[in-house]
Amino acid sequence: MNKVPLGHSDLHVTPICLGTMTFGEQVSEADAFAIMDRAYERGIDFLDTAEMYSVPTRAATYGATEAIIGRWLQARPGLRDKLVIASKVAGPSRGMDWVREGPGMTPDDIRRSCDKSLERLQTDVIDLYQIHWPERHVPSFGSMYYDPAKERTATTLHDQLEALSGLVRAGKVRHIGLSNETPYGVHEFVRLAEHHGLSRVVSIQNPYCLINRSYDNNLDETCHRLGVSLLAYSPLGFGLLTGKYDASGTEGPDAPKGARISSYESVRKQRWGRPESLAGARRYNALAREHGLSPTQLALAFCYTNWRVASTIIGVTSVAQLDECLDAWGTVLSPELLAAIDAIRWELRDPAQ
Repeated sequence: MNKVPLGHSDLHVTPICLGTMTFGEQVSEADAFAIMDRAYERGIDFLDTAEMYSVPTRAATYGATEAIIGRWLQARPGLRDKLVIASKVAGPSRGMDWVREGPGMTPDDIRRSCDKSLERLQTDVIDLYQIHWPERHVPSFGSMYYDPAKERTATTLHDQLEALSGLVRAGKVRHIGLSNETPYGVHEFVRLAEHHGLSRVVSIQNPYCLINRSYDNNLDETCHRLGVSLLAYSPLGFGLLTGKYDASGTEGPDAPKGARISSYESVRKQRWGRPESLAGARRYNALAREHGLSPTQLALAFCYTNWRVASTIIGVTSVAQLDECLDAWGTVLSPELLAAIDAIRWELRDPAQ
């Protein structure tokens, strides 16, 4: 795989990124080590994590994923400098008092979270440090509409950017990024950076898949014109686009023991658990089979070959799943198949938005 640059930066990454949020919850430390070893063996040198992982988030496993990655790095001397490691500072804790006290995300919170992540990762620098979700109110995680009455912001974007830029100046972070952001947020962070001479965001990590292409509704133009790269997460629609839930009931995906969605009660009540999301996934999965592809191949190839996507974040629970995702690299989607995909979207729009 040829590496791709992130934004206006010197950071180059593989077009597939290994997501790690299952490490420490669904995936044991030994299995996580095996998955990371296999990913690196197959050419993937880009890892994404976060302070709040593993998920579903709970006090007992807060920071567990970063700690697992840190121990993996220490057991493999010399490997750290060959990797690009991304992590995230959690946005407002939303009742997760084990993340931080208080409802917001202050500059001190950002600095403390970064220091703790560095300690758990057992590294001197984080290559890409992202705000996991905005400190201000935005429609996200299944919420569709902005509501000014819900605004509770306490820290300006300028103050957040100042804190992140301070981490860059201190050598603790190489580059900064955003996640679960909106066109307004991307524009404002870039404007503030250019006006005040602060660090410029290089990437945005947002959901992007066949059943959630909300990024295509203006955010794609915003990021293209401003030079901010997309890191696409949930390319398989939380498993809906693998076909394994196609036989579920019309009310939504059944949750067999061990399946990721069975562990996420809140997710089942949000975007991925909607009956409309499952119905949309079934349409795309059937389309894949009609064209001689597996649903996984179609869903991943849609992201892998999309001009909007710099790197696709894949989350797996086994080496076998990892190999299946990596084997989909190189799958070519014909113009006719892409047109059929767009025809389904025209009808269904983005059911998992």
